[in-house]
Amino acid sequence: MKSYVLDACAVIAFILDEEGAGKVEKLLSLSSEKKCSLFINKINLLEIYYNFRKEYDAGTLEEAYSRILGLPVTIIDFISDDVFFEAGRLKSQYRISLADAIALAETKIRGAMLVTADHHEFDVIDKKESIKFHWIR
Repeated sequence: MKSYVLDACAVIAFILDEEGAGKVEKLLSLSSEKKCSLFINKINLLEIYYNFRKEYDAGTLEEAYSRILGLPVTIIDFISDDVFFEAGRLKSQYRISLADAIALAETKIRGAMLVTADHHEFDVIDKKESIKFHWIR
């Protein structure tokens, strides 16, 4: 069964019905049918939370967060040693955010694909690393 790790931008695109939302919705549907596994690290969930917190009122924030928690996605609420060391390597080598490093490390360690739209941050990594990407736009 294929596994995917959701980056914050993919979930935000889905919640706000932005370009690429349909691709995320398809993966969510497959996950509901037990045809794939979807994961998000709690650090990436925090990234979504603080983005909504700074942009929207409390009601919109609560609605979006509740909606996310209801999705067929496994929330990883710990950082394994393998993810810890890989995220540290990626962050130091590519000068990316900690949240992006964790999403990439989760993806690599799980043998999954990273669901994202962040070409700006990840195109160089896509060319240099063995991490697989599922681009939503």
